Amino acid sequence: MLDLSLRDAHEETRGAWNANAGYWDDRMGEGNDFVETLIWPALRQMLDLHSGARVLDVACGNGLYARRLAAAGAEVIAVDFAAEMIARARAHPVPAPGRIMYQVLDATDEAALLALGERSFDAAICMMALFDMAEITPLMRALGRLLRVGAPFIFSLMHPCFNNPHIAQVAEQVDRGGEIVTTYAVKVSGYMTPSIARGAAMRGQPKPQVYFHRPLQTVLGAGFAAGFVLDALEERAFPADHPAGRYPLSWGANFSEIPPVLVARMRAQGTPV
Repeated sequence: MLDLSLRDAHEETRGAWNANAGYWDDRMGEGNDFVETLIWPALRQMLDLHSGARVLDVACGNGLYARRLAAAGAEVIAVDFAAEMIARARAHPVPAPGRIMYQVLDATDEAALLALGERSFDAAICMMALFDMAEITPLMRALGRLLRVGAPFIFSLMHPCFNNPHIAQVAEQVDRGGEIVTTYAVKVSGYMTPSIARGAAMRGQPKPQVYFHRPLQTVLGAGFAAGFVLDALEERAFPADHPAGRYPLSWGANFSEIPPVLVARMRAQGTPV
């Protein structure tokens, strides 16, 4: 684990995503198996989007979710702190002209977030990015004021219990009464203590980024302290009939009982006293 200040880790993360933007976008495009099978179905169900809804997409990356939401009728403000990611997002065709505004904005900057307009959003999302943020408390506080009362904030993240920097995916050969079988599992060596580590979102990316691991009590607690209530949660795993991945221990059918992704919905209840 890394011994970095939050400020240094934050700036390293920004530099990494700027360096990786082209590589990541070329391979992610409009989505991968994680998006199509695990994340988008849960987001679509939890969001219950209505035409004309104003949605904030936090840490939007290449804008793939913003474009899906715009195509469904939303007016989307999509922000990311990596200027190269925003440039990549703007280069994609817009499914509905005028429905997406991309902006370079740091999700750890509470004042910059609030400048978007208090009580002006019908929903907010943050897909697979909270673990890329050195701090999440400023974002949660800001969202508690940006969202209309009762509006949802939906986020997905690498499941903190089963898909964090302290896990190892393993395969074991077992003799079960004369039948030789291979079993797949996740070995967890750390969870409770927040930590910082370098890693790779995609094999071969130019520069490792920084992961900020937090247990669930820390992630949800930041939302509770900002006046949110949790009203939906899904732990998403690949089905047993999902095609095998490119690598022997890729997330997929072999790990159908272990969820690599968690998707949650919290609702703004107004700024706490």
